Amino acid sequence: MNASNLQRKLSHKEKIIFNVQKFNRKHKALSFLGLAYAVISITGYNFLFYFYSNAKRFISLACILLFFVSSSSFSYPAMSLNISFDSDMNIDGYTGESTDNLSALVGYESQAELSVTTVDETLIEEAMDSNNPDANEAEHTVSDNIANLSEILAATSESSEVSDEESIISSEEVEQQVPLAATMADYSFDSDDWQIILVNKQHPIPDDYEVQLGTISGSMRCDERIISPLLEMMRAASKDGVNLIICSPYRDMDRQTMLFTNKVDRYMNGGMSYMEAYNLASQAVTVPGSSEHQIGLAIDIICDGYSSLDEGFADTTAGKWLADNSYKYGFILRYPLGKEDITSIEFEPWHFRYVGVDAATVMYENDICLEEFWSTYVD
Repeated sequence: MNASNLQRKLSHKEKIIFNVQKFNRKHKALSFLGLAYAVISITGYNFLFYFYSNAKRFISLACILLFFVSSSSFSYPAMSLNISFDSDMNIDGYTGESTDNLSALVGYESQAELSVTTVDETLIEEAMDSNNPDANEAEHTVSDNIANLSEILAATSESSEVSDEESIISSEEVEQQVPLAATMADYSFDSDDWQIILVNKQHPIPDDYEVQLGTISGSMRCDERIISPLLEMMRAASKDGVNLIICSPYRDMDRQTMLFTNKVDRYMNGGMSYMEAYNLASQAVTVPGSSEHQIGLAIDIICDGYSSLDEGFADTTAGKWLADNSYKYGFILRYPLGKEDITSIEFEPWHFRYVGVDAATVMYENDICLEEFWSTYVD
């Protein structure tokens, strides 16, 4: 410490002591406050004075530490998903029989993968080839899970005579009923409208959403509010010589969870970790809570002579008729070709979703999917 700094320090100390003594002479009853002030002031000044007088030394030390931190490999550890943990994780207790087990499984998605030894490669190939999750969940090959127009009319206590001209509305007649306002660019829709609810992986079904179920045929159900427009569409198709067959309508949460957890269990039994099984299962089966089938507004459609849920349905007479006319009855081709980057689902020419005539017309006229419709027209 040089002489000038030392002199400055002593002068400050003497000044404080002088002021405290002066204060104590005037206020003897409060002398303890003067002493406390002197101790705090002198201690604080000495502390700051120490750093001030050694500023160059501390700056040099800080530069060295900064250089060391920035150049050390452990300063920015590269987090890999393939991290192995030494602890043994017991997965035998996982059964996949309840939504609680599913919630516990999803929790592992935020952790690093557990190390695995051997994995059945055929399971990975199966999952990677599953581009259309809902198609894998469908049971359209079972006769009890499909219904044509006659069967639906019988189930809804309507006339089963399909040829009754008075009950059949042609696609041309319905086209005249489509509101012109629906094609206006400034047309807007309410986000609370049940018809246009957006459900996907990024927008799961709200916890308070209630499905108003009605019977289509047998055990097949859907939202009761779409049964009438569905019948109108099927009647019109029948009049045009197209026999539409309904399959895979409403699926409840328990069934969706069962389908998903069964797939997870299968992958885990093949040697995969929790996270590997979950990620691959989500490619093969829709994650519970994010399927439109769970809200009763989505329906898969096949036809006579073509019962496969694949892209070939788009080339059938029924597939072409639906693509050109379904909007007139409030239905949209939910996952159209060329919109895969937006919907995150491959082309599904058999999957149709009810949104109401107005919204369906806007999407048809503007060649947009439901996600694009929401970003443009929904308030």
